Amino acid sequence: MSAYITVAAFLLGALCSGIAGYVGMWVSVRANVRVSSAARRSAREALQIAVRAGGFSALVVVGMAVIGIAILYSTFYVWLDVDSPGSMKVTDLPLLLVGYGFGASFVALFAQLGGGIYTKGADVGADLVGKVEQGIPEDDPRNPAVIADLVGDNVGDCAARGADLFESIAAEIISAMILGGTMAQKCKIEDPSGFILFPLVVHSFDLVISSIGILSIKGTRNASVKSPVEDPMVVLQKGYSLTIILAVLTFGASTRWLLYTEKAPSAWLNFFMCGLVGIITAYVFVWISRYYTDYKYEPVRTLALASSTGHGTNIIAGVSLGLESTALPVLVISVAIISAFWLGNTSGLMDENGNPIGGLFGTAVATMGMLSTAAYVLTMDMFGPIADNAGGIVEMSQQPESVREITDVLDAVGNTTKATTKGFAIGSAALASFLLFSAYMDEVSAFANVSFKEVDIAIPEVFIGGLLGAMLIFLFSAWACAAVGRTAQEVVNEVRRQFIERPGIMDYKEKPDYGRCVAIVASSALREMIKPGALAIVSPIAVGFVFRILGYYT
Repeated sequence: MSAYITVAAFLLGALCSGIAGYVGMWVSVRANVRVSSAARRSAREALQIAVRAGGFSALVVVGMAVIGIAILYSTFYVWLDVDSPGSMKVTDLPLLLVGYGFGASFVALFAQLGGGIYTKGADVGADLVGKVEQGIPEDDPRNPAVIADLVGDNVGDCAARGADLFESIAAEIISAMILGGTMAQKCKIEDPSGFILFPLVVHSFDLVISSIGILSIKGTRNASVKSPVEDPMVVLQKGYSLTIILAVLTFGASTRWLLYTEKAPSAWLNFFMCGLVGIITAYVFVWISRYYTDYKYEPVRTLALASSTGHGTNIIAGVSLGLESTALPVLVISVAIISAFWLGNTSGLMDENGNPIGGLFGTAVATMGMLSTAAYVLTMDMFGPIADNAGGIVEMSQQPESVREITDVLDAVGNTTKATTKGFAIGSAALASFLLFSAYMDEVSAFANVSFKEVDIAIPEVFIGGLLGAMLIFLFSAWACAAVGRTAQEVVNEVRRQFIERPGIMDYKEKPDYGRCVAIVASSALREMIKPGALAIVSPIAVGFVFRILGYYT
């Protein structure tokens, strides 16, 4: 029975993740025209439309994660007659939801991989021939690959990033529900439903407070295209600050409402502090990502200065900057995990032997705090491709320079916000992976009826598994980069062919075949993602079977 339940949850998770990504693209391709039209009137109106369009997509992504898990939980609760004599306990119910997270991860893998190959292959191919060889602007309509480039922004940033954060949110909710139920069971709490449902309530509040933050960004009356262009990042930061304040208030109310227990009356306050750790971590991650990607700060300016001395110094400085940017996030995540674990352990919740057991759940609460503003952060990510495409439409329709100036500013900020969301997603995934591993150990312990508290790397199979897992990251990345290179080469050859066979393109006498480039990138992305995708899926299965047959510990 549990196998059928897991399959059903897997399929629902994959379906919801796919729908969330599709909605993001559907909204983006319809909003970019409206943003380019609004840019003819005022910068603030264009910003408002882009943010609200991105906000709608973001709310759908987070909402699908919450609704999907809520439907599964309520269905299983009623269908399995939970907590009745002889039936399943409510603390074991979250274990049945694991398939939902796997389904979301499965779709996210191919959305990220296929979307990444598509968008980067089209972008690199279009720029190499258009900007470098022909000396025409980035979004010039004479470039046959310009449409493929604009479509790639939606595929890579809307669908892929939406699926990525959908998977992170779903995995975090399910793992937190498992850990909350396990801790409540060990503490002999009479009504554990508050600890189990807490993640769903937090993310429900996320939808409300992020909506308020999005709606706080309004257009300016009587503004015109000739008005000074206000820095969009400042406006977005004000909305994010408002969302952060509301997140602190709602998180405090949620912890007092659901996590209060007579066994440890002050435990909810400790868990609220864990949530604050997560909220602060999210804010710091956003700031770090902005520092390393915003043109106003030293790293980007240093990289621009390095470009003045040639390609080699530009590449060296860029690689150095990328490697350096990993240090601060790792330090922040380390401090967050240790702080949240300590706060959870000192909450006063004890098992039957008098040992503190709130540490893991405290880390789960910190992760929920970090993702309590996920909808607004994802809004900033969706804003990026909408602004980018709006700039392309303005360029292709040959609008006045003043209009292009507005969309250029929005596009520049959009690149920063997209990088911000990538950092946010990586940070939340790092915390979620810690929770998933802990929840996995709890589930193995419950299944085997044997305490499972450690992973012994002195066992050859475990040590080799760790080495293979680390190697998998580099091999997957190498194959994905090679796939982008091959796709870009196909685009370059096609664009060169069209410029040679249709010389009238440069004089606007002939129209480029945009559909051919779109077809090349789409088919290449689907074909090229098979190899690295199969690597990620088949490798764990192959290692498990091989060690099952040949391993010493079986």
